[in-house]
Amino acid sequence: MKSFAALTLSIWLISMAISTVAQPAVLDIGGQPVESGVQYYVMPAVADIASDLTLINRNNNSCPLYVGQEPIRRRTSVPGLPVIFKPFAEGETIIRESRDLTVTFQASIACAESSGWRVGEEDPETGSRFIVSGGEADYFAIQNDGFYNFVWCPTESCPTCDRPRCGTAGILSENGKRLLALDTPAAAAFPFLFARA
Repeated sequence: MKSFAALTLSIWLISMAISTVAQPAVLDIGGQPVESGVQYYVMPAVADIASDLTLINRNNNSCPLYVGQEPIRRRTSVPGLPVIFKPFAEGETIIRESRDLTVTFQASIACAESSGWRVGEEDPETGSRFIVSGGEADYFAIQNDGFYNFVWCPTESCPTCDRPRCGTAGILSENGKRLLALDTPAAAAFPFLFARA
């Protein structure tokens, strides 16, 4: 019985190693692999729509802060906040497509909370789940559909969990604010690029 358990564990470890090698690296705008622990700006792949991702105050100075985009300001280039990606896979130094990772803004925030991304509660008016900061960071993944986009459907970080209601992140406009959200037809997958800070 012990040898069967050891064989099962070995097969699982080998399949995880193969899947790690098989997944291509996420590339920055310079064509270099995105690295764990290095700061990057998350920029829209479509020019002249809005600026880089940052933290947005959605509800009149109340916490949590939401992940979103500031509108483009003419004649100024205001970068968003840099993020750091951390893969779920222990010891992984390169960010790979479709692999679980956390995303954390590198900024001090007034809410005295973590600046890691997590999926917020469902909004009763829109049915969307906004990406917010604070609390324990959730695991996201970066997919490549011609452009990079963020998805939420943890697999590596919770292999025995019931599959959650997965979603692809898009931008939802609300009262002049552009917020990163899951589960809304108006927020189709939004393409991003990564620039080293």
